[in-house]
Amino acid sequence: MSTVQISASDVNKLRQQTGAGMMDCKKALTETNGDFEAAIDFLRKKGAKVAASRQDRESNEGAVIARTSEDFKTGVIIELNCETDFVAKNAEFIAFANEIANTAVQNKPASIEELYNLEIDVENSRVKIGDAIIDKTGKIGEKIGVSKYEVIEGDKVVAYIHGNYRLGVLVGLSKAVAGADEAGKDVAMQIAAMNPVAIDKDGVDATTIEREMEIAKDQIRAEGKPEAMVEKIAAGKLNKFYKDSTLLNQEFVKDSSKTVAQFLDTVDKGLTVTAFKRVALGA
Repeated sequence: MSTVQISASDVNKLRQQTGAGMMDCKKALTETNGDFEAAIDFLRKKGAKVAASRQDRESNEGAVIARTSEDFKTGVIIELNCETDFVAKNAEFIAFANEIANTAVQNKPASIEELYNLEIDVENSRVKIGDAIIDKTGKIGEKIGVSKYEVIEGDKVVAYIHGNYRLGVLVGLSKAVAGADEAGKDVAMQIAAMNPVAIDKDGVDATTIEREMEIAKDQIRAEGKPEAMVEKIAAGKLNKFYKDSTLLNQEFVKDSSKTVAQFLDTVDKGLTVTAFKRVALGA
């Protein structure tokens, strides 16, 4: 056991540096003979053990952050999860999620693994995001981690966060024109509400088309329609699916007399959506 006197000011200094509790900081300094660097490692190791012990816990709460770069050419969405709604609403947790999103949009990592290797500022030092998450897990006592990370690029990217950080949307537009910010937000709200499967029918994958056709054919046969009519009627149902489920063909929520494509055309001739991402908490 250490014989070094650990003062209250030393404990408070370590607490300010690490965010750990008073008793944890005192124990860390005592165990490491007052060596601050060793004490920080001690606390981090404790946090890592807490993180490891909570890997079997469900972490379906959290915050979804959508962010664009300063030039509005890049956008990212991250979902940072925790275990309880109480932690998810904590200002420090939201600030941590925003810091991760800011770093992501500046660096555009290709994966969550690459994101975890980027560094952020923590108590006046540079720390890898993965290590910061372990430290945060140790401090909060809940399993924390980034479960989703999306990035898009475009001539104009608009970000939208809905429902107290529970859903995030990115919209890439084909042109950075007057009115693009407001139009992008309107389209993002459309995506949040209607959850389209693709931009238009060309973006629907073959598996989805095949599934929709099979469902339609089974319904038609169940109605007793002649086999010769099945393909034609099923094709009509598929067109209805495209209208309901692809973004540009959907009725515009704010004006049902127009499709989303027609709405964008009124903002600027030829304006369209080039990409979008939608992330819902826990989905």
